[in-house]
Amino acid sequence: MSDASDLDPIALEITWNGLKSIADECFLTIMRSAFSTNIKERHDHSTAIADAQGRLIVQAERALPIHLASMSGLMTHILEIFGDAIAPGDIFIGNDPHVAGGTHLPDINLAAPVFDGDRLIGFVANIVHHADVGGAAVGSMSGGLDEIYKEGLRIPLVRLYRGGELQDDILRLLLLNMRLPDERKGDLYAQIAAIRLGCKRLDEVLTRIGPDVLTQTFSEIVSRTHHRMQAAISRLPDGQYSFEDVMDDDGAGTENIRIALTIRKKGSRIIFDFNGTADQVLGNFNQTLNATQSAVCYALKALLDPNVPNNQGIFDAIDIDAPVGSLVNCVAPASVALRANTCQRVVDTVIGALADALPDQVVAAANGANTSAVFEGTDPRTGGKYVYFETLGGGMGARAARDGKDGVQVHITNTSNLPVEAIEQEYPLRVEEYALVEDSGGAGQHRGGMGIRRTIRPINHNCEFNGVGERFTNPPWGLFGGFPGEPGSFKLKNDDGRTTSLPPKASRVKLTPQDAAIIITPGAGGYGSPGDRSPEDLDEDKRSGKFTEAYFRRHYTKAD
Repeated sequence: MSDASDLDPIALEITWNGLKSIADECFLTIMRSAFSTNIKERHDHSTAIADAQGRLIVQAERALPIHLASMSGLMTHILEIFGDAIAPGDIFIGNDPHVAGGTHLPDINLAAPVFDGDRLIGFVANIVHHADVGGAAVGSMSGGLDEIYKEGLRIPLVRLYRGGELQDDILRLLLLNMRLPDERKGDLYAQIAAIRLGCKRLDEVLTRIGPDVLTQTFSEIVSRTHHRMQAAISRLPDGQYSFEDVMDDDGAGTENIRIALTIRKKGSRIIFDFNGTADQVLGNFNQTLNATQSAVCYALKALLDPNVPNNQGIFDAIDIDAPVGSLVNCVAPASVALRANTCQRVVDTVIGALADALPDQVVAAANGANTSAVFEGTDPRTGGKYVYFETLGGGMGARAARDGKDGVQVHITNTSNLPVEAIEQEYPLRVEEYALVEDSGGAGQHRGGMGIRRTIRPINHNCEFNGVGERFTNPPWGLFGGFPGEPGSFKLKNDDGRTTSLPPKASRVKLTPQDAAIIITPGAGGYGSPGDRSPEDLDEDKRSGKFTEAYFRRHYTKAD
């Protein structure tokens, strides 16, 4: 076998882009064939290719950064558990964060090996967030669940297909423990279809260029990413950088949960030290180490080299010291369903730590959450149960040169906001309002992005609302004199127009057609002193209708 450095650079680039095309085609296959709105409309899924050592080689362009280490963790566990017993036609399934490399139970991982004769070449993998995987609460994502056993069905790594044959008893066991089994089955079959397509496409590449060149290509892709990331790290000034942030609460009695970070950087080596972070909590905001790894890798990549590929090379360039049993490296039976909120806060903490060193690259705190809403009940059109699950976007933090974006998913989540038409077509719900929240963007030379307000009313009785919010009590901070964004909230509106506040972790709220749930997501922090905002930008703010006169009087000395 020739050395990887002997690979023709043009052929390498062609093969590399071919692998990316496979991952992207698998992503689209899931999106176009899934049953649930969370996948076909919001695109809460990822696809990837790994090599025979389990190293992640390529992730789809539209995939989610939070899924990066989860799929890598799956590969590690497959090789450790099954080893030489891996065979052509196998498809592995798992979701458990403590024993199967997952990050929370709704994210179900699938992976299949690709062989050249008896030689294992690599894997095709995907991950889909299923709207419900059983457990004590509908949607498997409610706040306050205090152990993983309550969060849904735990799937260790098992074969869903053995030698090309579906293990029907495994599938029946899974579906029996999930609400809406037909929808779950449809989404699982979409994952299986994407796995089979990916294996076929990778086998075509294997046939065209041969196993030796393909495996050399895998190694070269990882090596180049690693060196590129190290070069980016080397450009960061040597030193020690620290920052702290907090989670609002865990829904089970613990408030202002501390995340402490010290970054030590010398040359091309960088260490993220989370000593001082709170111990794991009773509520379900804990995260496993691979989730922390995803958040840290995303944040550093975004700050230093946004175009570097997502693969094992990034992991290899970064060291993480996270105390075992802490919020950011929890152990069983810690509950983890809402780990995305904690991941978002880890991202904010990394950015906060590096703000002084990278003032032109950082952003102020974004909405810092995955504000989740679950509506469930009986659909009068079918008589069957429905579950509408969504995480809603909010404000993106302001930057050194421009305002933050309004009403978007931020950082490690790459999903979309569900269109009103999809909600009302799929579910017995009426969206009465979908708007930006006035005055919610933090003031500054560049203002923070704005949060979203959605008012949703059921059209029949027997509806229940569960909501989970973060940055509801601790607002998203600003940078360099910028003001914080407005926090989020949940409210209940009655027919007479009265509104009552709901807790940030709102569970089992009964709704009738005389009630509407109001979901208000956080805005984001501003960047720079409000006094430095240009007259042209202030005029645009006034014309936009997004801000009140009181907002201008409070923040801008140049306002009329």
